Amino acid sequence: MCSYLLINFWFTRMQANKAALKAIIVNRIADVFFILAIVSVFLVFKTVDYIVVFNLVKFVNPKTIVFGFTNLELIAILLVLGASTKSAQIGLHVWLPDAMEGPTPVSALLHAATMVTAGVFLIIRCSPLLEYTSNVLLIIVLIGGLTAFTMSFVAIFQYDIKKIIAYSTCSQLGYMFFSCGCSQYNIALFHLFNHAFFKALLFLGAGSIIHACLNEQDIRYYGGLVNFLPFTYISFIIGSLAIMGFPFLSGFYSKELIFEVGLTCYMVDSYFVYFVLLFAAFNTSIYSTRLLLYVFFGRTNLNYLHIRDVNSYMFIAMFLLCLLSIFAGYFFSEFMVGYGSFA
Repeated sequence: MCSYLLINFWFTRMQANKAALKAIIVNRIADVFFILAIVSVFLVFKTVDYIVVFNLVKFVNPKTIVFGFTNLELIAILLVLGASTKSAQIGLHVWLPDAMEGPTPVSALLHAATMVTAGVFLIIRCSPLLEYTSNVLLIIVLIGGLTAFTMSFVAIFQYDIKKIIAYSTCSQLGYMFFSCGCSQYNIALFHLFNHAFFKALLFLGAGSIIHACLNEQDIRYYGGLVNFLPFTYISFIIGSLAIMGFPFLSGFYSKELIFEVGLTCYMVDSYFVYFVLLFAAFNTSIYSTRLLLYVFFGRTNLNYLHIRDVNSYMFIAMFLLCLLSIFAGYFFSEFMVGYGSFA
């Protein structure tokens, strides 16, 4: 409901009405899967308490229920379907790019950094259950890899600055799903943690550009803003390098580990998805560089008289996010992943 109201903030816009309806309808689909998963858990375990379920799962006798799936696999698939909708995985991602009709701070906080990662967090939270369903882990790996590649490829051809970053969010969530499918839940949580900082920074930077350019969101009308929005430019550079996985920025620490997981995980499809993720990382560099070139360099048709950089409140928020985008990966790597991870 909060997401619906925030996306529909400018309620006189028809496009905002449509986007809000799409978001709430698609997320109702996720809720149906969640409810079915909860009911299935109760029927199998006679409780919905996390601790009790996770302690009993190894004693459950797997029984084939429907379509050749056992009771545990059915529960896991329902949870994954619900999580895939919440976290905008391929096929169920349609609501997230349209959710950019909401105010940009909402996009930064809810639709990039916190709410949209709820599906990934559910997968991580239910990891003791998923570990007994190897077939479902295989499905999660494929979903994550295909999402990461497809969404990054789509982002290359977008012209709306917020939609480019929205598709980028879908792509990064695919990395997290892949890591969960390889049973490396701590690395998925680490990337979720790092992603929140540099993606919020990119969205607030986009908001600063949109505000300075009188609500124009088409990047083809931008250009030459490097001299007029110097702080926003520096912030955008930091956020873009972090999402590319540039060495020693926060995105590097978690993305590098996810690639290593792809090479060291002994699963049927991990090598295949590893190369898919490499292409996704290449696409990430392309759309990030393209965005920087379109916005900050070249010629423009804009009137420069009204363009101003961020105010003091935005400066503080973006400056803190810049620091976290640079240093969070380094300082939290051993805490999130394990001591000696980057020795």
